Amino acid sequence: MSEFYINPVGGMPVVIAAALALMAALSLRPSLMRTSRTRSAVLIALRGVVVLLVLVAMLRPTWVVSQIKKQSAALIVLCDVSRSMQVSDAFGGKSRAEQMHDLVDSAAPALRELDEDFDVQLYAFDQDVRPLDLGDGLATLGQTPAGEQSAIGAALEDVLRRNAGQRIAGVLLLSDGAHRAMAPRDTPPQSAAHRAADAGAPLYTFSFGEARGRGQGRDLAVSDLVTGETVFVKNNLEATGSLRADGFANNRLTVQMLFETAPGEMEVVDATEVTPNSDGQLIPIRLSHVPLAAGEYKLTLRTQPQDGELVTTNNELSTFVTVLKGGLNVLYLEGSLRPESRFIRASIDASPDIQLDYQWIDARRRDQWPVDLRDAYKPEDYDVFMLGDLDAAALPAEMWQQIADRVQKGAGLIMLGGFHSFGAGGYRETPLADVLPVVMGRFDRQSFDEPVRDDLHVEGPLKLQATDPIGLSHPVMQLATGEQNRQVWQKLPPLDGANLFRTQALKPNAVVLAESQAAGGNPLLVAGSSGGGRVLAFAGDSTWHWPLEGFETEHKRFWRQVVLWLARKDETSDSDVWVKLDQRRIQPGGRIEFAVGANSPEGEPITDATFEAQVILPDGTEQPVRLASDGERMIGSFLDTQSAGDYAVQVSASRGGEPLGSGRARFLVYEQDLELDNPAADPGLLASMAQITSSLGGQALAPEEMPVLVDRLRETPPEYDVVTQEKRTYWDTWPFFLLFVAVIGTEWYLRKRWHLV
Repeated sequence: MSEFYINPVGGMPVVIAAALALMAALSLRPSLMRTSRTRSAVLIALRGVVVLLVLVAMLRPTWVVSQIKKQSAALIVLCDVSRSMQVSDAFGGKSRAEQMHDLVDSAAPALRELDEDFDVQLYAFDQDVRPLDLGDGLATLGQTPAGEQSAIGAALEDVLRRNAGQRIAGVLLLSDGAHRAMAPRDTPPQSAAHRAADAGAPLYTFSFGEARGRGQGRDLAVSDLVTGETVFVKNNLEATGSLRADGFANNRLTVQMLFETAPGEMEVVDATEVTPNSDGQLIPIRLSHVPLAAGEYKLTLRTQPQDGELVTTNNELSTFVTVLKGGLNVLYLEGSLRPESRFIRASIDASPDIQLDYQWIDARRRDQWPVDLRDAYKPEDYDVFMLGDLDAAALPAEMWQQIADRVQKGAGLIMLGGFHSFGAGGYRETPLADVLPVVMGRFDRQSFDEPVRDDLHVEGPLKLQATDPIGLSHPVMQLATGEQNRQVWQKLPPLDGANLFRTQALKPNAVVLAESQAAGGNPLLVAGSSGGGRVLAFAGDSTWHWPLEGFETEHKRFWRQVVLWLARKDETSDSDVWVKLDQRRIQPGGRIEFAVGANSPEGEPITDATFEAQVILPDGTEQPVRLASDGERMIGSFLDTQSAGDYAVQVSASRGGEPLGSGRARFLVYEQDLELDNPAADPGLLASMAQITSSLGGQALAPEEMPVLVDRLRETPPEYDVVTQEKRTYWDTWPFFLLFVAVIGTEWYLRKRWHLV
């Protein structure tokens, strides 16, 4: 079948105008006086041919020849050879792979017959797709499946891409439906099914294996490991997790906690026995350990492999814990719900090396006083004691004696201002009277039932100023460097009020660090010592105004320095280079992100430090990591984590060419068995994929229905009419152009020969 049409340049009016113009030009023939009538006719004929060729080119005539051809379609058989196909839950105790192989083997003769009408293609897939021959390929399917992933979506997209432009009669997808794949092969199967529908390819899915619960196999798995990232030396480290027991009902099982004693050496430090009473039961696990030395350690929860387990990589979980050597334990006892205690706690909690325990003792329940806290808070476990607005009658005399003894042996103590602090709170009659640096009068007692006594308390506002030179140079008072320190103290908001400390009531060893700014100002912050411990008496109770008015950094610095000085940590001169990981456990191929920084001995960031970082791989090789600035810290990330094992981020820091130190943090790339950690089949996924192509005839079929489908396709092989069109245009070809040039050239040559030009 052919069709003829023209496509004039600029439309027919333009072509007609051009034809008239050319015919007018043609009428200007050569003079008869200079040439013969014959020669003149030849030249006019040649010009006429040129005009005709030009008009043909402008009309652009085209012949379209159409042909209808029959084309057979591709039939694709896609077979899953991932490890989950090893599971023996098919009929007769066979594995899924064996059942699939038997099915394809029995259908092979019919598939070969279909190859006469179809382009039958056989593929095996796991994380990748491999084409197989219909003959030799069956032997490959009969091998034990060993694929580490089931990239169903990516495999379907691959075969669709390979057959782009070709008709696809159908895709026969044979799998257990368990889609388990990692990037970049983790294409969602439903997305690939939509692409198949767009390509006109119906999906026929055949599911192998049971969509069963975990409890129907034999498997032990430790999961949900949770523990603190940091813990102080000699503090209790608790780890919680879960044990899932499939197929071991009424069996006694042991779960152990292992702690690293040396690189590569693990020791059992705690264990518990559990007995699941049903298959698939999830049993909570709680184990603990008290580390005795600082450092970074590996921690593992583990249960021993049992007979019949198909996979044992999930029998343990590990992470890393940092044990801090310089950690401080602070006990804060408060008798009043006031803003000061909340803001102090927030500032101290901002320091990761300080553990603060807080206890509020309600003054409204004085009928239950004294409250014995010695079992909950043992004084010997703390380095610093903070006492808020707490009346001495709230605790038994024995606990005050224990705190006083602990201060004598080196612990620190600070008492904060309040209506029931110092003498107003009855502390003259406690062992702390000998510890505090202020002398309390015999009658300095504030009753709960009487108005606030003016002789014990001073109303604000009270401007707090550091004494010069002692206060401005004291470690507790260093809010800035040099002259800026004095300026910062002058800018701080005033206190709402304070306890009254009389200068003549200070002990001989007391040192006034801050006083009120008014003439003859009263002492507000007094330092002293008792035995081996340091002591502070702070008359104020409203430093919480500082962060509210823009001095949050100064508030945190002040209270951190208070704790460090009381614990004698101000005598430490080492800088701290740190590494913080966003997580300690990642899957193979995952990204680990981390931050690094350096702090001064006072805990302040060193912003002009220079860092170098590298990641140490499990095989000992090192890879440098580029860092980027992020405020007061540097950040980095690392992607080369394909190998399971222990990794370490090693960082060194320097300042002005002088080394500041180094830091190190480890993380774990855990061994993951995507295929067998949860080997349950997922026929629902395959059914949803087939449903997406149902308008094309796609179906989810049982494996025994595959021969029926093959026979149906063989009896009525679909044929597709493919219309091909061929356009023939002679006006834009080389012969046409050469003819045009030849005619013009001949006309010019003859005129030249006949002496007409």
